[in-house]
Amino acid sequence: MINRLLILIRIIAIILFIGWRIKHNNSDVMWFWVTSVVADVWFTFSWLLYQLPKINPIKRVPDLAALQQHYDLPDGSSILPGIDVFVTTADSVDEPVLYTMNCVLSILAVDYPIERYACYLSDDSGTLIEYEALVETANFAALWVPFCRKHSIEPRAPENYFQREGMIYTGRSPGEFMNDYGHVRMEYEEFKARLAALDGTIRERSDVYNALKATEGDAKATWMANGTEWPGTWVEPAENHVKGHHAGVVQVVLEHPSSSSKSQPEVQVSSVSLLNFDGVDVRLPMLVYMARAKSPDYDHNKKAGNLNAPLRVSALLSNAPFVINFDCDHYINDSKALRAAMCFMLDARDGDNTAFVQFPQRFENVDPTDRYGNHNRVFFDGAMYALNGFQGPSFVGTGCLFRRLALYGIDPPRWRSDDIQVDTVKFGNSVPLLKSVLAALNQDRGIVTPPTNLDDSSFLAEMTTVVSASFDIGTDWGRGVGYIYKIATEDMVTGFRIHGQGWHSMYCTMEVDAFRGTAPINLADRLYQIVRWAGGSVEMFFSHNNPLFAGPRLHPMQRTVYLNYNIYPVTSVFILLYALCPVMWLIPEEILIQRPFTRYVIYLIITIALIHIIGLLEIRWAGTNWLDWWRNEQFFTIASLSAYPTVLLHMVVKLLTRGKGIRFKVTSKQTTAEDDDDKYAEMYELRWVPIMIPAAAVLFSNTMAIGVAMGKTVVYGAVWPKEQQKNAALGLLFNLWLMILLQPFALAIIGRRSKNPNILFVLFPVAFVVFALVYIGVHFFVVNFFPSMEI
Repeated sequence: MINRLLILIRIIAIILFIGWRIKHNNSDVMWFWVTSVVADVWFTFSWLLYQLPKINPIKRVPDLAALQQHYDLPDGSSILPGIDVFVTTADSVDEPVLYTMNCVLSILAVDYPIERYACYLSDDSGTLIEYEALVETANFAALWVPFCRKHSIEPRAPENYFQREGMIYTGRSPGEFMNDYGHVRMEYEEFKARLAALDGTIRERSDVYNALKATEGDAKATWMANGTEWPGTWVEPAENHVKGHHAGVVQVVLEHPSSSSKSQPEVQVSSVSLLNFDGVDVRLPMLVYMARAKSPDYDHNKKAGNLNAPLRVSALLSNAPFVINFDCDHYINDSKALRAAMCFMLDARDGDNTAFVQFPQRFENVDPTDRYGNHNRVFFDGAMYALNGFQGPSFVGTGCLFRRLALYGIDPPRWRSDDIQVDTVKFGNSVPLLKSVLAALNQDRGIVTPPTNLDDSSFLAEMTTVVSASFDIGTDWGRGVGYIYKIATEDMVTGFRIHGQGWHSMYCTMEVDAFRGTAPINLADRLYQIVRWAGGSVEMFFSHNNPLFAGPRLHPMQRTVYLNYNIYPVTSVFILLYALCPVMWLIPEEILIQRPFTRYVIYLIITIALIHIIGLLEIRWAGTNWLDWWRNEQFFTIASLSAYPTVLLHMVVKLLTRGKGIRFKVTSKQTTAEDDDDKYAEMYELRWVPIMIPAAAVLFSNTMAIGVAMGKTVVYGAVWPKEQQKNAALGLLFNLWLMILLQPFALAIIGRRSKNPNILFVLFPVAFVVFALVYIGVHFFVVNFFPSMEI
């Protein structure tokens, strides 16, 4: 209630402020005055778009006990619906294999009925190293998964589990734990060693096979362990086996646990027999490796294409009514996370109309002070949480459980017609796929029996067909079906399309973080990430997905949310203009943007203070803290002086030249810093990129302006009238405030010296004094040698 009242008070205050400015249109530079009034109006409009959806925040908490009571049977079985889990990776170098395999291990060990979920690794690089790493992972999982179940291990990603200290044991066999722990940790180190050696192993094996089977002049193929050529990309690129041009691959590494076939030739016997797993379920869920085919003749559609491929393959193999996707650098941190999402999907009140459940993104490689705002808690714990009061949160790319029918473009039950077209025009030319869609429609909450025809050559060919490079052509895939194509932010537009059909979504938070991942902690990588997000958002506004033209099923407040996503980067134009105002200190005369200046500054402080008071109230209901809010303010300013102007410039060029949109760039998770002992060494590396130039110019001009102001005070302080002294002091407030906001950027550009942030308390004063002395020296030089000039 107080929050809504303050929003209303600020709206009234802004209206009065802008009205006062227009009434007192007295300025030393009228064109700048007009621009600043337009800026104030835009700031108000943008702030309203951001603030209005927060007027009805609702926190929803999963009731795991109720779910267990209704869906877990007394005999130990369960009637929970099936889930297909997708893990996507694009590059085995930028996205280390160890990260990906830890993600897979956390999924294989999750607390969910084993026969009711399957894991699919969708490898967009098509490399043999990812496949063989997955085989090694399946082998190690035979030990790791029962160990997790026996001792209630959390988290169930071994790399992250073994790095944690001081955890409390909650399992049922404390007497056996230390022995089991030591053995599993030793096995894990050997597993890591095998992963690290895979590249060399594959090269050596391929050299041997090429020497035995290849003739002179043949391309050097990459060979699998069973003596067949790898159909994907080769170590030494060749025609039809190069990144961006290779055949599709679908390999079932672990069959469904209830499958009648017991042959799993790729998985070797592990040392599981050395541990006592009596009474522990040692079965593993279905595990599938796949890589979609690529051809230079077709658009690959980036991450969206890499998600639609497993959506089709899983339809043929397991066809679970729900799917969840993970980026390969994330892992399941709370083994009950999938159950938590099901609490919303199976809610008797409105679960059938819920299309997806989005979890917040959490990161564990971010420094304790969150220098570059990677945690983004103001968004995840504030803005997203508030949307539960309307149609629901947007899709943010990972950690999101979908209803398969919603991804297929099917309307929610309240809007669904009885006559649903399932044809090749919409879903593609695959009869088994069309049958799976019909099956999904007929048993929305059920689970299909596992496939029994994995040895059928025609069925295997069909799986390869649905991942072919041309399968999407002439269909609704990427438009009305699946994840949306042709835009950098496929996640946002996919969620928008689903909301536009009338579906709802839910935001799920847990006491223990459901999922965790890694974030780009170097400023250059972080800014490029922001460029992609903001660029895709602006592109959405200029596409047929513009929220202004969405259908009537989109809630008005939900429309406001998507509109804000689309246009918030425009704010940076006015922020950049204001941030460059300090250059006015270099002009001899006093120049004021608005007269009377003192009253203008007071009004400005009041309206800005109200924003921060409202922000502090949001901290209370969102459960964040002051540092989260402050880092959000700082990084928004940095992005507004670097990433967002770059996006707007790119968009102008694109509209004028009809060029391509923002290019997708995989954010590297590979550590390149020289200091391997420092967990945050990447953050201290200076990587200069062009988009940092405007922010650097603003930082330099503000530093120089404060120094010049100090110099002018020394030279003119005794002769300035009190009014001018007061105006100068008020103007310096803005300079100092901007310097404080740019503190993380200043640390970034001094590189490794920023390990001690307090160094800025030395560097800035020294810079101020240097500029002041330079100004004083130039002033006396001009006065003595060019008395007719004034500076």
